[in-house]
Amino acid sequence: MVIKCTTNDTETTVRVEGRLDTTTAPELESVLKDAGEKSDSLVLDFEELDYLSSAGLRVLLSAQKMMMQKKGMKVIHVNETVWEILEVTGFSDVLTIEKS
Repeated sequence: MVIKCTTNDTETTVRVEGRLDTTTAPELESVLKDAGEKSDSLVLDFEELDYLSSAGLRVLLSAQKMMMQKKGMKVIHVNETVWEILEVTGFSDVLTIEKS
């Protein structure tokens, strides 16, 4: 997995590439926690995300809860594979998502 962060005044965009699974979820969790402490809002760019496991879903839920106390979080550029996972698990109802 590759994580790239871009921060402007109050928003951090986190681009995630590859697989978000049990092995890589702790790394993303750390990045999101740090970004959430420094920014008012988070944008997660999943254009290059190939796979999302339950461990990754847990990280998303944790980040969503943290950002609810600020301006929020949204997930953008979600492909069909990842969208199906988000939809089946009900995360599509909890997260703000913009599909590709």
